[in-house]
Amino acid sequence: MEKMFRLKDNNTNVKTEIMAGITTFMTMAYILVVNPNILSSTGMDSGALFTATALSSIIATLVMAFHANLPFALAPAMGPNAFFAFTVVLGTGYSWETALTAVFLEGIIFIVLTFLNIREAIVNAIPLTLKKAVSVGIGLFIAFLGLYNSGIVKSGMFHVGDGKLDGLPVTLGNITSGSGLLALLGLIITGFLLAKKIKGALLLGIIITTIIGIPMGVTQLPEGLKFIATPPSLKPIFFKLDFTNIFTIEMLIVLFTFLFVDMFDTVGTLVGVATKTNMLDKDGNVPRAKQALFADSIGTTFGALLGTSTVTTYVESASGVAEGGRTGLTALSTACMFIIALFLSPLFIMIPSAATAPALILVGLFMMSPIKDIDFNDFTEAIPAFLTIIMMPLTYSISEGIVFGMISYVVLKLLIGKYKEISPLMYGTVILFVVKILFG
Repeated sequence: MEKMFRLKDNNTNVKTEIMAGITTFMTMAYILVVNPNILSSTGMDSGALFTATALSSIIATLVMAFHANLPFALAPAMGPNAFFAFTVVLGTGYSWETALTAVFLEGIIFIVLTFLNIREAIVNAIPLTLKKAVSVGIGLFIAFLGLYNSGIVKSGMFHVGDGKLDGLPVTLGNITSGSGLLALLGLIITGFLLAKKIKGALLLGIIITTIIGIPMGVTQLPEGLKFIATPPSLKPIFFKLDFTNIFTIEMLIVLFTFLFVDMFDTVGTLVGVATKTNMLDKDGNVPRAKQALFADSIGTTFGALLGTSTVTTYVESASGVAEGGRTGLTALSTACMFIIALFLSPLFIMIPSAATAPALILVGLFMMSPIKDIDFNDFTEAIPAFLTIIMMPLTYSISEGIVFGMISYVVLKLLIGKYKEISPLMYGTVILFVVKILFG
């Protein structure tokens, strides 16, 4: 393990890495339930989707572990899976086979871009101020995910007739019973464990909260207390590609959207988590970024062949990093948990979002610390940083936060004559952003 993952060089050990990997898995295990639920609305087989979700996560995370030696886990992405199902298939009428083909082509393009170092160059071109802001923005974003998914906060909008909405965008949820109350109890428990500096506090918090949820009726035990099950067959969705419509304008738009969202969600996650954990090198760049980006390229390509939507680096990886994960052994541990989950699906499916919410909320707190290193006296730095931070939770998108931050950074620097602080690649990237906004 030492030779393979260089644990001493990264100031970590086997126990810490394994605990970190399990914690990461526990905070992202929901994807094993949510991804099949979303994609099955297209007519795809739900059981096969469960297996495809787990296998694509295993493949991509193993590449991250052994090729990049970084503590990040990958799985089919939230957002692109909804775009796949509700826009591409149900919205435009394309078959799910055609949508899988677009995802497959996206993966191939990403592999080419990674080998040409284009994706790594984009990561390195992001100014250090924005890298710090991305970390803070992701922190707010995943804290909001935890608050919202657990029911501590909820949408306050309601229909008043004629298609009009009224009320507050977000309001306080029900915190006196059910999921919201359980999440608050979990937050107190996990906070106590952290304050006492107990190793594995986040993972222990998830386990304890899940158990407390049983008498509360929030944690649903498997029927007949059956925890072991054979993985469903992949046959209904395996290698079901359809190249009939790939040369249409509509397919080009679909492909570009998949590329755009996955590119900057992955970039944002890598930059944000690496910044928080002081993993950036002396030049402010993510170590082994090319290898990390190769992992999601492979995951997306093989995921499409297995029958699932775009695979990307998961922001929940921050929970494992917060537990001390620093190397690929963390990712390997997460991949092993996905392997186990294939055969213990009822056990992992029973973990409620209220039990993982406290970990996400507290990881959001951990990721706030880089904000102290942002120069708020220089408004050409402060305004782009602020927009990056605030737009991530408000738009429910890491990539949109990066878009607003980078565009404002370039515009402000140009307006006051600091054009030398902008790299040529930044100009090119911002032009692509503008084109995406105008025509996307």
